[in-house]
Amino acid sequence: MTCTRAWKKASSCGQCLHFTDSHLARGQARLQRHPQCLVPGITRGYASQAGSSNSPSRTGSGAARYMSGASVARARKRALDRDFIVSVLEVSATKRDAKGYLQKYTSKNPKSLAEAPKFVQGGEDQQTSSDAPQPLHVAIMKLRAPQEIDSETLRGVGKTVFQLRKLGLSSVVVVDCGLEESRLTAQDQVFRLCDAIDAFGEPGTRLVKDMFSQRVPASENSPSFLSADIQLEDGALLERILRDGKIPVIPSLVSRDVTYPSQPVDSNKIVLALTRYFAGLQFSDQTEPNGENVELARPNTVATVERIILLDPLGAIPATGRRAWHRFINIEQEYSSIMKELMGPDGSPSAEANPTKASVTAHAANLNLAKDALAMLPSTSSALITTPSAAANTHTQNSKASTSISPFDFGDMVTTRRKKNPLIHNLLTDKPVFSSSLPVPRAHMGGKPPASELMSVSTLLKRGMPLTIFPNPMVNPWRPPLPGGPRLRLTDNCVDLPRLVHLIEDSFGRKLDVEDYLNRVNDNLAGIIIAGEYEGGAILTWERPAGMDEQTAYEQGRLVPYLDKFAVLKKSQGSGGVADVVFNAMVRGCFPDGVCWRSRKDNPVNKWYFERSTGTEKLTGCNWTMFWTTPGLDSRHPTLLDYESVCREVEPSWADNKHILD
Repeated sequence: MTCTRAWKKASSCGQCLHFTDSHLARGQARLQRHPQCLVPGITRGYASQAGSSNSPSRTGSGAARYMSGASVARARKRALDRDFIVSVLEVSATKRDAKGYLQKYTSKNPKSLAEAPKFVQGGEDQQTSSDAPQPLHVAIMKLRAPQEIDSETLRGVGKTVFQLRKLGLSSVVVVDCGLEESRLTAQDQVFRLCDAIDAFGEPGTRLVKDMFSQRVPASENSPSFLSADIQLEDGALLERILRDGKIPVIPSLVSRDVTYPSQPVDSNKIVLALTRYFAGLQFSDQTEPNGENVELARPNTVATVERIILLDPLGAIPATGRRAWHRFINIEQEYSSIMKELMGPDGSPSAEANPTKASVTAHAANLNLAKDALAMLPSTSSALITTPSAAANTHTQNSKASTSISPFDFGDMVTTRRKKNPLIHNLLTDKPVFSSSLPVPRAHMGGKPPASELMSVSTLLKRGMPLTIFPNPMVNPWRPPLPGGPRLRLTDNCVDLPRLVHLIEDSFGRKLDVEDYLNRVNDNLAGIIIAGEYEGGAILTWERPAGMDEQTAYEQGRLVPYLDKFAVLKKSQGSGGVADVVFNAMVRGCFPDGVCWRSRKDNPVNKWYFERSTGTEKLTGCNWTMFWTTPGLDSRHPTLLDYESVCREVEPSWADNKHILD
């Protein structure tokens, strides 16, 4: 939508309603004749301007006709609502994504338009049929170094927080100015953030102070989330604020003694204290002088923490050794290896003089905070690490260059968007903006991301699931076995064959002829990848080109690495990153030099395969499409001919028409 079209729809000003491109071309002098119609001025003082005795007369042919306070408010609300709708639509959520969101954040399936979800969670004048309050869905958000954020970006963050609340996710925001900053600095930055959020309407924010206390942990020798030194004291107040639909904003200040003013404290401890409270894991312990525990009370759980959101100027967790970042982290599988990459084998950045030591330490602290917080939350919860500019979703260059747009306050709307808002995208899809298995060049239109953009990307973290690979490629790299030599089989004790068969049948929706399948793959099995408790997996084999015996294929190096089965339980498809975890393990750890597979030409999963493969070809005379990840193969490369031979000749092992090729 052009600026003029948006203005005509949003404005009800009699004179400015007829603005056209020619009006805008007359320059700033023309705009100065209508100061009350400039939307930036609406954010403060428009009510007093509308009723001022100094305002020009509303009558007379030559008098300027200013917008009333009510008209301005309606126009601004329409503009904000339009921007909110665009933010939701540009996420491009799938039908499965939308269903998952509606099931979690709405109480029932609407039968009419009047009953449709209004993207509100609390604070609206509506009564539920049940006396029991609806469960609160909460995000614990930490904003680091707000004093380094310009007003435009902070306003964008406020808008996103406001939009998240409209979508059903209330934020509890912790403001972290750093331990070296003063208490007054922290208070000033809290007021800045409150103003940025309140600018977008009611019910607004609530500044919360002196809510935490610091005490000596009961057991300093065995630190855990149950023996923390920071605890939430007034949970009832926090619950009332959330029930009223307001957004609590909390400075990371704690008083060590009632006689001393609050001082800055590690904000990560505040985040963990909030997580413990909402998860029902904060215990109030009082001990007698003899050390006996006289009370152990578990507080009521008042909300479900869906997200831990860390807005840090440093951005996403970097991938060491390459200009890239971690888009998704399966903590159960990857935490230790990533922490070693960041901190080194000895647990600290390598050199004291290293200028990046502070940033590396901050990245490691964010990773550790996400791990500790998610350990207390349900497996469906996740953590998101990104920059304030990415959360604000503003484009600084375009907004500054476009003077014809900024006077009407459309500078942060669709015409200047750089990409999807990672917070809104994650809420509606439960996925990162870019899939972790998608090659980096394809996530950035054919090239590597610029160095400046690495500061605006995001990392999604989940507690995840363990990943089991037989054989372990870190110990025994996957190589073609000697003909007649020992090899892994699906009937080995390390493989739970019944669960593996259930995984395949549930994923494909077909019955497997187990005996025929074992006869076909047991002697040429390359390895197995299992995600979690058989929630997903892959079976890979070494295949021979048509007409070639095993000995010859081995000696000539023509055994083909082939993805025979790629399966994910239906309940885990489309969310949780199961498919990404399995695919990444296959192409990065097991077969880094390349692997091939096939899929029916009409398989809806092919789009996912197309995006992740190096090459693809629709095979003539059959219903197969061939994919491969091996780099540097042209259309007549000998290796590609072997791939095609294998993809044409492998027979399915399904119980229904098992010998008929698809």
